[in-house]
Order: sequence, then C-alpha cells, then structure tokens
Amino acid sequence: MRFTGSKTYVATKDLQVAVNAAVTLERPLLVKGEPGTGKTVLAEEVARASFARLLPWHIKSTTKAQQGLYEYDAVSRLRDSQLGDPRVSEIGNYIKRGKLWEAFVADEPLVLLIDEIDKADIEFPNDLLLELDRMEFHVYETGETIRAKKRPLVIITSNNEKELPDAFLRRCFFHYIKFPDKPTMEAIIAAHFPDLKKSLIEEALRLFFQMREVPGLKKKPSTSELLDWLKLLLSEDITPEQLRESDASKLIPPLHGALLKNEQDIHMFERLAFLHRREHR
Repeated sequence: MRFTGSKTYVATKDLQVAVNAAVTLERPLLVKGEPGTGKTVLAEEVARASFARLLPWHIKSTTKAQQGLYEYDAVSRLRDSQLGDPRVSEIGNYIKRGKLWEAFVADEPLVLLIDEIDKADIEFPNDLLLELDRMEFHVYETGETIRAKKRPLVIITSNNEKELPDAFLRRCFFHYIKFPDKPTMEAIIAAHFPDLKKSLIEEALRLFFQMREVPGLKKKPSTSELLDWLKLLLSEDITPEQLRESDASKLIPPLHGALLKNEQDIHMFERLAFLHRREHR
C-alpha cells in the first residue's frame, strides 16, 4: 500500500513519505501538530485508501494503558458467585477486551488510531512499549497470550501538550504536520469547496493568515476552523467585497465565532480595532 492522499485529504510529500515509511518499517506512526491540522482525519484517510477498517481509541486524561489490553471485572464475578451464577466457573466471562486485543485478533487489515496520547499520564506510553513492539501481550487471569494475527498499522496522534518518553519515541516513526502554507491551504480548500470563487478564497485566506499573525493570540485559528468559516460564508452568501471591508478599522471579520474560540482573543481584536480607529481620527 502506497499512501498518496485522497480527493478530500491533501497530504504533503513529506507526510506521504512518513505514512509509507511507517508501513515499510512496521512501526507506529506518531503524528504531532497543532489541533485542527488533520491528524485524526489522516488515520481515517489511510484506512480508506488501504481498504482497511479503522479502529479508533480516543484517549482521555483518565485512560489507562491496561484498558487498551483488557479489563478484568473481579467485582462482578464476586457478586455472581454469591448469587450462584454458573458463569463464574469461566473467568473469561468477566474479561472485557480492549482496543489492542480487538486489533490483534482481527482477521482483516486494520488501522489502529491511538488519538491524543498526550492527554493521558506520562506512564501511559511506557506501559504500551512492549505490546506495540512485539504485537502481543499476556492475559494473567487466563494464562493465554494474545498475538496479532495481522500486524495493524498504528497511528498515534499528539497535540504536544506534554513530552513523550524517549523509549516510546524510539519505537515510532515521527512526523510533525507543519501548518499549511498558502498554496497548500488553497489545495485543501479546493478539495473541500471545488466551486468556491477564487476571489472569495483570496480574501478569506488574507484575513485568516492575518489573524494568525496577530501577536498574543491565545488560540490561533486552525485549518478545520477555516473550513468551517468558509462553509458559513457560503451559506450566508458573504461576498469578497464584504470581507474586503473587514479592514484594520474593524479587524474582526464576519462570522468570527468560527475562528476565534475564546473571549480573550475577541477582546484583544476589539481593543486593536478601537486603538486603530482612535489613531486615524
């Protein structure tokens, strides 16, 4: 399988190389980048391109590595034994399979997405080192060893909220998704909005990149937020001329709620607009 992107997902050459290198090396692909740069969507598109099933494991701050393998419900077994339930004789009835177990026993090609691994505690990646490296793990309660029938392609995403352990990084092929430049962003927009007028794209991108360059912005608008904004501009029939009017005296463009996601950034833009108007009286 050679990944080259898709009609709806623009993959840069270096990203294509990273995906194909991870496949060749049989290593997990660790993808970092700003939120909204398409890390999670990458796994979906790789699965679609390779005709494989996508198995997502979305990580939370409370997620433990053991949950990815299996969970043994000893409390339920104790309760059932007190009630005389015959199921207690089979311990396997109280073992819940995790995402890695499901991926390892799958008969078909599979892409395993471990999404936002940096949300978990620092020991989470280390606790999965051997399992992801050897593609097997031991179930202590039953004495069985679960081995991967077919090695899944593992894609791991991180928003870079915390550093990952060196031992874990050594076992991954790493790629950082840079924020798209203007030509790449134009290609992304064309993939999602093929009929959008070039004049509207030009004005929208001018404002978008101008907003990202404002110093002190708490959260810069992302690619996914730009696409949401463009969808709103189309639905509200906003013209390039209306965007062009959103000059430095106004600063905040129409429907800015799709781009600015906290009150501090909105207040800062309002303050800059006020200062600009006062300077030009």
